[in-house]
Amino acid sequence: MLRNLLRTAISKTLTTSKPITGSAWCAGVGVAQPANSLATCAMRRPLAGMISSSNTNRSPIFAVPSKNIHTKGERELVEFLAEEIVAEKKSSNHGPIPTSLSGYKVTCNQAEVELTKSSEREKVTISFNVNHTVDMDGDNAEATESKPEFSAMKSRPQFEVDIVRGGTTLSFTCSYLPGEAQEGEYNDVFGIDEVTIFKGEWNDKVYAVAGDVLDGYLYDLLMNFLEEKGISNEFAEKMSEFASAYEHAKYVELLEGISKFTVEQK
Repeated sequence: MLRNLLRTAISKTLTTSKPITGSAWCAGVGVAQPANSLATCAMRRPLAGMISSSNTNRSPIFAVPSKNIHTKGERELVEFLAEEIVAEKKSSNHGPIPTSLSGYKVTCNQAEVELTKSSEREKVTISFNVNHTVDMDGDNAEATESKPEFSAMKSRPQFEVDIVRGGTTLSFTCSYLPGEAQEGEYNDVFGIDEVTIFKGEWNDKVYAVAGDVLDGYLYDLLMNFLEEKGISNEFAEKMSEFASAYEHAKYVELLEGISKFTVEQK
């Protein structure tokens, strides 16, 4: 909903001004194009002060060698990306991506993340993918067109927990739950979507049961079981913060890749 409101607001701004050729944990500005074709980066930071008032006020740091630009559209795209990348990096409040999280070793491969922890008895692996996992953080997601609100975008990916003992794997599929606990209340940060157990490699023939049809007491016991492995509500919050930082880093990397692709010699 908020993304659509921002698209509308940006579109109105652009239709009453000169074409814009340039442009914070996730940032973005509008570009001179139809609202329904704005890139995701156009929704990632507040509008105030994001757009250059004219080309004459643009900093020389965003100058692009004309010999590598073939069309007006390419020039506008590259100039926008140059400012966008600087703004994203400047506004990010995340440090270097950590190599461990609460005792789990972190391994990243493109959009995929794997956390592992081993003992003599078992190996615990938590895996998730940060693609399409960001959403507006908190109540600001309920902003209206007349009163837009802005906040950081937070990654809350679905994740798999595999606990391996010998050749047998007890596997959980988990998701973050919507809403926040009110004062005096206690709500789980995540829930169990599915449980299965299998020997060797998983395949489509393996039986699995949905978390919402489990006996309530059994469900609570399984949540306690996960907590004993270190997968608690506190850990889930930390993992969301990590996923948010990593997703943002990959977003900036994507912008840089698009810019490089646009200016490369054919």
